[in-house]
Amino acid sequence: MAHAYTPGLKVIPCTLLKKKRVLPIPGKVLVDLGREVEASDIVAQTELPGKVYPVNVANRLSVAPDEIKNFMVKGEGDTVTKGEIIAENKPFVKWFKTAIESPVAGTIESISTITGQVMLREPPKILPLPAYIKGKVVEVHEGFGVTVETEGTFIQGIFGVGGETSGEIEVAVKTPAEDLAPEAVKDIHRGKILIGGRHAGLSTIKKAVATGVKALVVGGIHDRDLRELMGYDIGVAVTGTEKLGITLIITEGFGSIPMAEYTFKLLASRNGEKASVSGATQIRAGVMRPEIIVPGYPRNVTECKKEQGRGWIEPGDPVRMIREPYFGVIGTVKALPPELTVIGSESHARVLEVELAAGEVIMVPRANIEMLEK
Repeated sequence: MAHAYTPGLKVIPCTLLKKKRVLPIPGKVLVDLGREVEASDIVAQTELPGKVYPVNVANRLSVAPDEIKNFMVKGEGDTVTKGEIIAENKPFVKWFKTAIESPVAGTIESISTITGQVMLREPPKILPLPAYIKGKVVEVHEGFGVTVETEGTFIQGIFGVGGETSGEIEVAVKTPAEDLAPEAVKDIHRGKILIGGRHAGLSTIKKAVATGVKALVVGGIHDRDLRELMGYDIGVAVTGTEKLGITLIITEGFGSIPMAEYTFKLLASRNGEKASVSGATQIRAGVMRPEIIVPGYPRNVTECKKEQGRGWIEPGDPVRMIREPYFGVIGTVKALPPELTVIGSESHARVLEVELAAGEVIMVPRANIEMLEK
């Protein structure tokens, strides 16, 4: 049988998921192996060194660098508050007195008699690492973090911005082809993962941010709205660190594109349940997709899928077209002709036959589709 390899998005009602949660620098793991954790539970934490502030004491007191210790009020290792005097001279005439105050709260890290500078460091900042998903700790990475395992619904989007968050799923539209209007975003949606349909405009997104919506999931967004929201063009960089006040996940692509019916129905089936989402996206090497994870079995599901996909396409597989004129359309692979076929550009390419929902069969270049894992 002819096969075709293609990357694709996962839209799976229930599967086994593992998330490795590790700190950027060594720290302390706070949970034990086998512990059941919630998405918001802190599983590890570390201390980030505080910012260093140099103060040129010798210059400000008009003394030689090797003399500054004679004028220091505080010594190395001492804690100081912002505005506290750390050095001063003692002239015969008090009007000529100069006192140097600490620009920050922290500690005196070093006093240099070579440069005449005093280095102050702010207190370290605690960096907590949440579990992100509800599940069980199945592996402990000593000093760095843990791996959390859960079974649940897993949905990937095309593009996203914003970091990790969690909240209850709330479907705000009746059909996947319905636009999410600003008036549809209400105060009761505060703290929720809001599910829209075809499109969300800039005014809708801003209303969601103002309302306190945790995340917004829609089929499409116009690139001009995204540019205005971000204040710059994203390009091909990794997203997920933006401070927008909301996480935004696009399931289909740029423009006004109805959310895939299968995706919409799956999200609707988990309405009211707690989900974890991340807008982190990378489309170059080391592909990373935005995701929605809902722990637990969906209604009418008694067993979770354990395999993670074949990596190739066969007849009967669901696929999505990713180029015009069928961009965003979902169908089922009917056949994979092995011979080369002349396509619209008059070049020869391998194609596949896709059967659409209405029964129409179309020929599509294999490079113009992606697999939907269900």
